[in-house]
Amino acid sequence: MSIIYVLIPIAILFVCIGLGIFFWAVRSRQFDDLNKEGMSILFEEEKQAVKPEVDPDKQPPQ
Repeated sequence: MSIIYVLIPIAILFVCIGLGIFFWAVRSRQFDDLNKEGMSILFEEEKQAVKPEVDPDKQPPQ
C-alpha cells in the first residue's frame, strides 16, 4: 500500500510532462496543416536540374 504514495506523484509528473509537450507542439504550430505531410509522400516534387560546376582552370575550347 505504501507504493501508491510513490506511484501517484510519478503519474502526476508524467501527465504534466505530456501536457507540457502537447502545449509546446500547439504553440509551435505543429498541428496547423495535418494534410500537407500526408499528401507529400504521395506526390514527388519536381527535382530541379543541377548544373555541374565549371572548373575555372579548365575552360571549354572556343
